[in-house]
Amino acid sequence: MSLIKSISGIRGTIGGPAGEGLTPLDVVKFTSAFATFLKTANPGRRLRLAVGRDARLSGAMVDRLVVGTLQGMGVDVLETGLSTTPTTEMTVIDGHCDGGIIITASHNPKHWNALKLLNAKGEFISDAEGKEVLRLAESGEVNYAEVDDLGQVTVEEDWIDRHIERVLGLELVDVEGIRKAGFRVAVDAVNSTGGLAIPRLLRRLGVEQVVELNCEPTGHFAHNPEPIPQNLTQISDCVRENRCDLGIVVDPDVDRLALVCETGEMFGEEYTLVSVADYVLSHTPGNTVSNLSSSRALRDVTRRYAGCQYNAAAVGEVNVTTLMRETGAVIGGEGNGGVIYPALHYGRDALVGVALFLTLLAKSGKKVSELRKSYPEYIISKNRKDLTPDMDVDALLAKVAKRYNGMAGVEKVTTIDGVKIDFADGWVHLRKSNTEPIIRIYSEAATEARANELARQVMQQI
Repeated sequence: MSLIKSISGIRGTIGGPAGEGLTPLDVVKFTSAFATFLKTANPGRRLRLAVGRDARLSGAMVDRLVVGTLQGMGVDVLETGLSTTPTTEMTVIDGHCDGGIIITASHNPKHWNALKLLNAKGEFISDAEGKEVLRLAESGEVNYAEVDDLGQVTVEEDWIDRHIERVLGLELVDVEGIRKAGFRVAVDAVNSTGGLAIPRLLRRLGVEQVVELNCEPTGHFAHNPEPIPQNLTQISDCVRENRCDLGIVVDPDVDRLALVCETGEMFGEEYTLVSVADYVLSHTPGNTVSNLSSSRALRDVTRRYAGCQYNAAAVGEVNVTTLMRETGAVIGGEGNGGVIYPALHYGRDALVGVALFLTLLAKSGKKVSELRKSYPEYIISKNRKDLTPDMDVDALLAKVAKRYNGMAGVEKVTTIDGVKIDFADGWVHLRKSNTEPIIRIYSEAATEARANELARQVMQQI
């Protein structure tokens, strides 16, 4: 069994001994610590937290534990029931909450679940805040409320509809243009809450022909829920058989968006953000941000627009949103299909990604496959280098950075998150694992062969 504690939340497998999986005792422990952290930061105030969950099988059980624990801490709860990660983030903002907890293990299989922790802005807590929550959980510095001070629960299950209304109201979302295009769209929601959100959004956008695949939120995932090509053969066939203009795939908590061309071919997760950014920049020029391991295509597209600048953040949504604020980015996200559009909120949001992409598609007059060909072609390769447990990985990465810094043919070496080496025709990004003695090596170039060659060159240096 596994229990992973990080700044992005507490993630684990359901069952097993306490401390070795996400057991009921662990749920109570970390929920209590998060409530204690928020109460310490807001002394003398009665707090209110939003709680939402995806449809995985353990969700209802974990939800009851979280809500009961928050009540026991004297915290009021806005319970949204089945929801999505971006919807819960919007609930924190529009519901005037002091924070939130999303119960979801994102793209992990059904036997996993997690607590994702949000601040009062509806964004993931920072590294320092996450470390303090973990410290409080281990120290047991928790004080529960007296009976007269127990938290109260308000149940509001219409937040997905409110989220959709906010998306429809965005200036760059052209509902009438989408309606006139007469699209036929297939949706694979992997039997989670995307089945509640995406078909409903499409119909509100004027898409009358929606082919629903795995849209019943049963929690019995029809396939591996990570929206990557090898898991998406079913919707690929569905798009072709039903002569759809587009296929849409989301992960269980609906913060990642993958697209399928009318041919049944993958549009490419990396290009979800690239295409949406292209549309946004064409109407509101400005800066863009993605993480170091995302495709260079976003940089290239950004540079097509005069005065627009691309910046790369360390891996992790909170790092991306922080840099977006610092640089005033108008669009950003992560190459795993995560679109962050600040005009709505600072969180990866598949709903706003769908609305913006369909507007782009309607305005372009192109087929999805034709649109994909209009962007720079890059291939990302993923490798790993196994090390011995006694090796000093940080020292090794420092030596690699030093060796490549100033080397002929190297444009830039970045060390804010591992080591990233930018070459004229590609890049290599090295990151150490926090759980095992390995270095993960991501590389990108115009061809798979060149991407692998760049990775091999760096691996030889290691």
